[in-house]
Amino acid sequence: MNDNETSVAPVEGRAVVPASGDGQVLPASLATGPDTFENPGLPPHIPRASDVDPKAAKRAERQIATMFGISMLGALVFVVSYFAIRDEATFFLPGVGKASTQNVVLGLSLGVSVLFIGLGAVHWAKTLMSDVEITEERHVQASSQEERAEAVGVVSEGVDSTGLTRRPILKYSLGGALGLFALPLGLQVVGSLGPTTVGELKETLWDPVNNGGQPIRLMRDPEMTPIKLSDVTNGSVFHVMPETLQHSIDEGRHVLEGKAKAAVILIRLDPNLIKVQKARDWGVDGVVAYSKICTHVGCAVGLYEQQTHHLLCPCHQSTFDLTEDCKVIFGPAKRALPQLKITVDDEGYLVAPDGFAEPVGPSFWERKR
Repeated sequence: MNDNETSVAPVEGRAVVPASGDGQVLPASLATGPDTFENPGLPPHIPRASDVDPKAAKRAERQIATMFGISMLGALVFVVSYFAIRDEATFFLPGVGKASTQNVVLGLSLGVSVLFIGLGAVHWAKTLMSDVEITEERHVQASSQEERAEAVGVVSEGVDSTGLTRRPILKYSLGGALGLFALPLGLQVVGSLGPTTVGELKETLWDPVNNGGQPIRLMRDPEMTPIKLSDVTNGSVFHVMPETLQHSIDEGRHVLEGKAKAAVILIRLDPNLIKVQKARDWGVDGVVAYSKICTHVGCAVGLYEQQTHHLLCPCHQSTFDLTEDCKVIFGPAKRALPQLKITVDDEGYLVAPDGFAEPVGPSFWERKR
């Protein structure tokens, strides 16, 4: 034995071979590759109760159909509740507090519909569908026409094994559950496309009708404190909400919707820099107020460049020139930000005597641009 040869001591009960020249050894089964492993096979198949007892199979069939029926009932409850429950209806939900009745009922009914479709499918697979284990050796991916035809036959056989052809109650109950489940999804899309009249898109909390016809004070957001003209210094920016928002908060109605349409940005600049007479007339000593909702897709225009007097939308970079009545100078927005006319009341507070003269936010189908 020369210096390069390695002596390997036999290990009782197993054969070993050298792994390398450094004296390491491996079991012979590992050294010769995985092909030497014995096929462990599959455990013996254990029949289910439904495989050997027709009564158990029939009972499982009725259970599955009942689950699909509960799913259909949940979908119908969703549809009825969507129309029957008023948007303003609320109730006390333990652990949550005041909750919208419609939201809770719609969520629960849709959840029940989805849940019992899933439970029915799982129970069907575990009790009535074939559960015989099948093994297949790997082969080349490309298949011959004969093999493809054989695959189609296997699929057809699999469909037959589900029992759909022999158990019509399952076929019809599953079809009904899946069909009715599509109704809540489609109803939400159709029913939530928007208000029935475009007039609702033009109304905001700045409309004097919400304050008994009286001018509405401009309030700091979120503190909801009034703003005096003397508070607004040159170059300062205020995020503003109408005083009437407090009414919506107290009533708990349409708060988010009201804030989304009523958000305003208040800025003071040198009046001589304002080039449009209408913009100058609707402001006070260089203090102007504009809708904060971008006319592109409704993002909040909250970035003000004091040196250039530009308002920037952070979503898609639409840029509005404050000196040009917030005309669009860059970006995808197609129209200027609507201006809110403001004045000063007897106590020196900034107020809005009128609402917006045009709809705020993104353009909609009634507009020509």
